[in-house]
Amino acid sequence: MKLVNEKGKLFGIINIVDLMVLLLIIAVVAVVATKIGGSAVTDAISQKVDCYMQVRVIGAHPSLVIEAENQNPIGKKLVAGNMYLDATIEDYWFENYEVQVVTDDGRIVTARDPDKMDIIFLIKTQVAPDTPSPKIGSQELRAGRTYLVKCQTFEIGGTIRYVEIGGYNPPAEFEKGSAN
Repeated sequence: MKLVNEKGKLFGIINIVDLMVLLLIIAVVAVVATKIGGSAVTDAISQKVDCYMQVRVIGAHPSLVIEAENQNPIGKKLVAGNMYLDATIEDYWFENYEVQVVTDDGRIVTARDPDKMDIIFLIKTQVAPDTPSPKIGSQELRAGRTYLVKCQTFEIGGTIRYVEIGGYNPPAEFEKGSAN
């Protein structure tokens, strides 16, 4: 049997030009798939470690505080769009909301707001230990950034105040029950 027959077919099965076009199409599809899904594949096979963050909702209205209590978000998975994320709310607690006010004599003092509270959410996910940009969904995890805490039935925006990769050992002032 000839490698290429008299009709120009490789092994008598496929035309050489058609084979080259087919291989080119496969290569293009492979490159596109790598570009689109490459990070997902890398994320799926890379080693993961726990990542914890605290999100502080500053001065939440009393109705939101009541709703947070009613929802009891502990154990709920976070949501982005129409998809559950690999992140859960591990704990939440309330801290006094303190504001600075000016007294009649012109001094600035810190006072506790009698109605509003700060809500602290402790969120846990897993990330690659050497990642330069830890994320949950599309939101980056860095102290000082705003973060949308969103689960199936509850959504509120706050500010990330603490992030730790590899464990959970917050400074004393960020431990549950230490503030106010």
